[in-house]
Amino acid sequence: MKSEHIIEIIESRPLTDITEDDLAKVRSHVSECAPCRRAFEATQVSALLLKEHAAVWVEPPAFFPTRVLATLRERLAAAEQWSWSRMWRASGALASSMVASVVAFAVLTFVIPGMQNDSELTSAASAYSAEEVILNQGAEYQTEDQVSDAQVLNTLYDTEEDR
Repeated sequence: MKSEHIIEIIESRPLTDITEDDLAKVRSHVSECAPCRRAFEATQVSALLLKEHAAVWVEPPAFFPTRVLATLRERLAAAEQWSWSRMWRASGALASSMVASVVAFAVLTFVIPGMQNDSELTSAASAYSAEEVILNQGAEYQTEDQVSDAQVLNTLYDTEEDR
């Protein structure tokens, strides 16, 4: 039994949770092995000290709950303030770039078109209608080389018999 030490048994669980079989192995081993006997005795002493210390009731100081709650409120206020500053540092560059983009788009939309002459705008607007530009049906766009829709459809759907 000298080659197998009981340190693993007494360190694996509390002394009160060791089974009777394991306790018998420990007792037989500690009678022969001095280092394991010292470890077992230290385990017994520490278990006894923990048991005695847990049984002692300590009365808190008079204003302990008040001081704890005041400290908790201070920490929460400091954490809330800190989180806002941290959030601004993290998103400040993004927010600044978004504001700059909005300003640039506003300048491009409202200021620059207003700088053109009104006569240029009216002449450009009267030259073409939306229907002429989109559907390409204006007279100036029609040439002799262009094929009409009816000619295209007749060509596509004409059979050998119709020719």
